[in-house]
Amino acid sequence: MKKTFLTLALATFCFVACFASIAGIAGKWEGKLETETGEVYPLLYNFQIDGDKLTGTAKTPKGDMPIEDGKITGNDFKFTVSIEDIHIAHTGKFYGDSVGVDIEANGSKTHTTLKRAQ
Repeated sequence: MKKTFLTLALATFCFVACFASIAGIAGKWEGKLETETGEVYPLLYNFQIDGDKLTGTAKTPKGDMPIEDGKITGNDFKFTVSIEDIHIAHTGKFYGDSVGVDIEANGSKTHTTLKRAQ
């Protein structure tokens, strides 16, 4: 009986911990994107979580654009933001107090770190 209870308690704890980490990425995150040419662009994302789906918006020079094809698994995520005919792929990891993001568009890749917006 004790073994069954302990196993159930451990499984419940793992489920709650995974759910808490997924929900933790929800909200506004900001950072900077520096291009190969030295240009710096501010980044602002508003992430929303619905199960394993990552939705929300990304602020771009063309205004707020929707996050497309967003998926979150544990602390890892991926999504796309489209600006006209350019599809910008994002893959990243949630670390609790920061988010690491790899961004790829038109064959160019870069990495940045986002912090929770105040």
